[in-house]
Amino acid sequence: MKKLIIIISVLFAIVSCNEQAYYEIPLDENGNVLLTGVSSTDGAGISTLDDEFTVTATFATAKSGDVMMVELLQLQFPPNGGTAKQLLPMAGTQKEVTVGSDLTASVTYTRDQANLNGPGDNVRVIYNGKTDFANASVVMVAAANSSKPKVGDIEIDVARTSETAYFNVTVEPKSGDYTGGLIAQRRNGSSGAWEDVPGSPFTGTQPFMVPISGNDFAIGKDTMDYRFSSSLGNYTDVIESKIIVRDPYFFLKKQAEVVLGGSLAGRNLINNSAVAEDDPSAMVAVLGSLMLKGGSAWLAAGNTIEFVEGTKLLYDKNNSTDIIAAFTAGTPSTEADPIAGAGYYIYKAVTGTNVEDIFYGMIKMTNVTPNSSVSFEYRIGDQYAHLSVIE
Repeated sequence: MKKLIIIISVLFAIVSCNEQAYYEIPLDENGNVLLTGVSSTDGAGISTLDDEFTVTATFATAKSGDVMMVELLQLQFPPNGGTAKQLLPMAGTQKEVTVGSDLTASVTYTRDQANLNGPGDNVRVIYNGKTDFANASVVMVAAANSSKPKVGDIEIDVARTSETAYFNVTVEPKSGDYTGGLIAQRRNGSSGAWEDVPGSPFTGTQPFMVPISGNDFAIGKDTMDYRFSSSLGNYTDVIESKIIVRDPYFFLKKQAEVVLGGSLAGRNLINNSAVAEDDPSAMVAVLGSLMLKGGSAWLAAGNTIEFVEGTKLLYDKNNSTDIIAAFTAGTPSTEADPIAGAGYYIYKAVTGTNVEDIFYGMIKMTNVTPNSSVSFEYRIGDQYAHLSVIE
């Protein structure tokens, strides 16, 4: 027992004599816990149209007047050989900067010094001093960017029609606003000659709206290459886009149901909302039976809707040219029987005197509950102009 007490006493003495400095919490002159922040960096970056970039470091523990050594690091093969690239200092990039009264310091490098040549190229900026440290990654990005062809805010697949969609192209150097022009070119097929897009070069307010129409494609040539070029000083940014035109089609497919009686007997096909049969927006409705027809108030306002029997093949293929031709060749009726034939109907709804007021589409009957309801799927929207009104 006496031995055990002696051993415990010795161990306690050893522990007491070996206090570790790193357990101590730093305190200020008033005895309060001293908390320090973390250094940070900031900078606009660099694009393919910029000549240089600047990185500003804000230090947490450095003091005004401290000198920092700055250099660039980049993935490269070791000078003594090796098969794997390593993040190593770049020769000739060492600089000295002095911390200012605001505890910041800035450094600027050209794209040549940083070996930045194209989008995705990157470099690391290292600040290193006796009192603090900071680092930043700088990645070169493309100055120009383009959307897919759009109608308003909606991206589309270009259809072989006379309507026009637009690429939305922006050019945004990191050094400031772009005031130059955008040269837009196209070629129909990989062996075709490049030609300027009508309206090129595009200037003024961004995004630059570059037109594209299905009529631009030659018969038998479904692919069009587009090239957008912008320049600033000695630099040029070029981006390309490949567009494949498709046969005219209905843009949207929706699910709907009409129920005999009450507020669900009609359907507004434009926004796919359930309404009463006598609602002014009921483009299709049921009343007294499950035969689909135009709503009474909607028809009374001068609108019309007619139906022609269709086929599963037409519906699945979704070629609006073929579907409209089949309607024209058929015998229109003001009603569609949900249980007749194969359950597929082509419809033509007219809401006004303009071309965009004509809505063709197809209906596929999906379920019929006798004396109660009809569920169906429908296609709608064969014109770009419809996209601004169909919801």
